[in-house]
Amino acid sequence: MPIFDAESTHGADFSKPFFRLRHGRTGGPLLGVFQTRTTWRPRFAAWMLALVCGFSLHVFATDARVNLADGFDFPVGKPNADGYYKSRGLRLRAPQHFGEDWNGRSGGNSDLGSPVYAVADGIVTLANNVRTGWGNVVLTRHAYRDPATGQIKYIDTLNGHLDRIMVKSGQAIKRGQQIGTIGTNFGMYPAHLHFEMRHDITIGMQRSNVPADMNHWADPTQFINKHRRLNREWRPVAVATGTYQDYNGIRGL
Repeated sequence: MPIFDAESTHGADFSKPFFRLRHGRTGGPLLGVFQTRTTWRPRFAAWMLALVCGFSLHVFATDARVNLADGFDFPVGKPNADGYYKSRGLRLRAPQHFGEDWNGRSGGNSDLGSPVYAVADGIVTLANNVRTGWGNVVLTRHAYRDPATGQIKYIDTLNGHLDRIMVKSGQAIKRGQQIGTIGTNFGMYPAHLHFEMRHDITIGMQRSNVPADMNHWADPTQFINKHRRLNREWRPVAVATGTYQDYNGIRGL
């Protein structure tokens, strides 16, 4: 969450008093006479601005609440990737590939416009055309209870090169809900879905900011197969927002 820096507000100096005792030209004080500093109004206004902005950041940078995932499915051919194959997998050493590429079994652009689904309950944290090699992207944040430890954990999923986006940032989504369609990044690639899963929820579109290791990244197929069925819990939990850096002027939730 961004931290408001009150010292940067109009260069205000809050260490100086608003009033001071005025001395006469002979050095003697003018007893009982105080001179009001002419600069108190700008400093007071800056101080009030700091309070208001700080309060606003506290109000609007709150957590979102989502249902804990009751399991994870594949993003195509739901729920088991029927009719699709994985043409490329996760590779964290050079040449790096931070996720999986899913293609229709008929090859070519046969899967262009086919549905892309939410792998689990969650909240959309970015849904936009981010351009460059990505095109239309949907990022989603999920919360789940780790069966091994009983702890609540979080994971982000990225769906890239979409032809259509069918959700918006801040929208709560359900497992199996259609969130978009398979695309080509406006003709840059043959049709396929680029799909990533990240343990590190600060990555967003800035993949070079974190180490390429399994503490930050997840192997999507391994993770999904390990978490196909989880216990249903009906009480929503908080998930952090405001964790992404801007990318090409686009800000996530």
